[in-house]
Parts: sequence; C-alpha cells; structure tokens
Amino acid sequence: MSTPATSATSTPISAAPLAVPPKIRLRSVSKVFSGPQGDLTALQDINLEVNDGEFVCFVGPSGCGKSTLLRIIAGLERGFTGDADVDGHPIEVPGRERTMMFQDHALFPWLDVLGNVLFSLGLKPGLTQKERVEIARSHLQLVGLERFEKASIHELSGGMKQRVALARALAPNPRVLLMDEPFASLDAMTREQLYGDLQRIHSAFQKTILFVTHNVREAVCLADRVLLFSPRPGLIRSEFRVDMPRPREFNDAAAADLSREITAAFKRILAPTDTRP
Repeated sequence: MSTPATSATSTPISAAPLAVPPKIRLRSVSKVFSGPQGDLTALQDINLEVNDGEFVCFVGPSGCGKSTLLRIIAGLERGFTGDADVDGHPIEVPGRERTMMFQDHALFPWLDVLGNVLFSLGLKPGLTQKERVEIARSHLQLVGLERFEKASIHELSGGMKQRVALARALAPNPRVLLMDEPFASLDAMTREQLYGDLQRIHSAFQKTILFVTHNVREAVCLADRVLLFSPRPGLIRSEFRVDMPRPREFNDAAAADLSREITAAFKRILAPTDTRP
C-alpha cells in the first residue's frame, strides 16, 4: 500500500513526475535562529517539491521545524538559506496566492462572522462591495455556516470558529493553503467533521495544501503524502504515499495500518543510537 523512502539530505523529496513544474520547490533550505544561548538550527538542507493540487502533511516531534518551514513558504520567515519558490518565483514576502491558517482561529471579535470573511477580501483588487459580500456568503455556505453570518464570534463553538477561519482563508481564492495544526485544540468528533469538510473542499477546488500535524492518523486521513521529520535539526527523513480513495474516514482499517507503519518509523527516528562496541 505504501513504501517509505528515506531521503539523503542532498536528494529532493519529489512529487510524482508531471509535465508541468512543481507548484512549490525548495532547494537546500536551512534556518538557524541566533539567541543568547547561541545558534539553534531549526531546519537543515530541506529539499522538497510539491505539485499543484497536492495535499501534503508534515509530521514530526515538537521543535523539528515543521511550522518554521510552513512560515518560510508563507513568506513570513526571513533569513533562511537556500532557495524557495512558488510557480518559479522566489518566496520573499507573503503573497495573495498563499494563505496561512493557524491553530488559533485568529478571528476578530469586533466583527461578526460575515465581517471576518469579508476582511480577507478587503485587499483583493477588482471587486465591488457587492461581489465581496457574494463571495463571502458563498464561502460561508461552503463550510456550512450560511445561517450564522450575523453571529458574534463569542457565540460560536470552537469548531464553528475554525470553519469561519477556513472560509476566510479560502475566500481570496489562494492557490496554496498552509495549515498549521488547525484542528489540534478541537474535540475528536468536531475534528472528524472537519476532516470530511476539508477533503470535500480539496476534491472540489484542487488547491495545494500543506498541513502540519502531530497526529499521524489525521495525516493519513487527509494527505496524498506524509513527510516524516526528524528531531532538531529538522530533516525530511521519510515520505509515505497515501494510495487510498477519498473520502476517507479517520477510523478506516487501511488508515490504521498505514498509521502504524508511520508511527513505527517515527519511533525508530526517535530511538537513541546504540553506541556500544
């Protein structure tokens, strides 16, 4: 069903060959943070290609650089070495073709639900206010919140807030959606509902999605590929292709089998090296 492929740091983890260039390409990307205690290498020699419309999950221990890599691709993290580009253009600043969604919904409490989605359309050129409202309402309908457009943010459940955040991220029609543990704080039932929503949206619009998670089963449920990171300094150690039809259920037997395989590889990465003669 899936064969893990361990990559040397000099070899890119590549998407399946296509006639078109990859949507995202990283070459020898490294990131070092400097502080009072000295330098800390968060990422080391990351090579990665992601095709247009792929759904890729990053899995690894805390502090291995997954979120830092996502921020580099978003244009929010500067001072890295190596090359990073989207559609062949170097990533230097944030762009409208990339949207980031965080673990915290980051909604504005002084705006209602519709106002929060409209906010993301404020800088999109060429739209009348009527068109912005129509787009915002269509995206609330997409996430099942059309009846709550006038609701205050404090009136919403955690899952509803993340649905608003997802609608806000999608409304400007980015080609790349970057998601940093967006469902981590939600209860299990709400997460599973959102897994279904996200798979449906991905199938309908074929956006490129990069998704950070600590939950291996979540990654298998959602992704076309799961990339396994080593502890700091972050390296992509293995990739797992998820060849299962969608929609997928969190508790599918096939998902459980592949999750065990990835978890076993993860434990091998974390195991201390035996240095006995």
